Amino acid sequence: MTAPTNVPLALVVNGAPATVTVDADTPLLWVLRQTLGLPGTKFGCGIAACGACTVHIDGVPVPSCVTPVSAAVGKAITTIEGLRGPVADAVQGSWAALDVPQCGYCQSGQIMSAVALLSANASPSDADIDTAMQGNLCRCGTYPRIRAAIHQAAQSAAAKAISTPSGVRAIAPIAPVTP
Repeated sequence: MTAPTNVPLALVVNGAPATVTVDADTPLLWVLRQTLGLPGTKFGCGIAACGACTVHIDGVPVPSCVTPVSAAVGKAITTIEGLRGPVADAVQGSWAALDVPQCGYCQSGQIMSAVALLSANASPSDADIDTAMQGNLCRCGTYPRIRAAIHQAAQSAAAKAISTPSGVRAIAPIAPVTP
């Protein structure tokens, strides 16, 4: 086994450039939390089975615990700390309004997946929600509140899009979520 070799890597995290000097195979999760000091992305399982570590890379939700930092070079990385825009606002508002979190540990990953879903599908069915959220586990079992919050956020985002002046697009689509 060879020793890790630290190399400088140029990233774009939450819209800001960041250069880190780490082993290229280091999981993105640890670079975000330990090197860049962004603790909102959580460690849950380390095997991409729980979704607590979900971030967006170029708008697509990915498990950062198994994604090598080198795979994110030259791409836009968004964490819960950098989540912005009308869809994100609608999701976060609905989460608060419906008291979705219980312990709260999984919520950053849940919110990241919900925003990706609504950015790709502005009016998801229950089945769409179940499919998009299947990679996110909630040990407290708040799934009914999560689903209700996603539906409420979809309605809220749609209402805001309708009230936007013509010619201005309020909701920017991202790549579709693939389970």
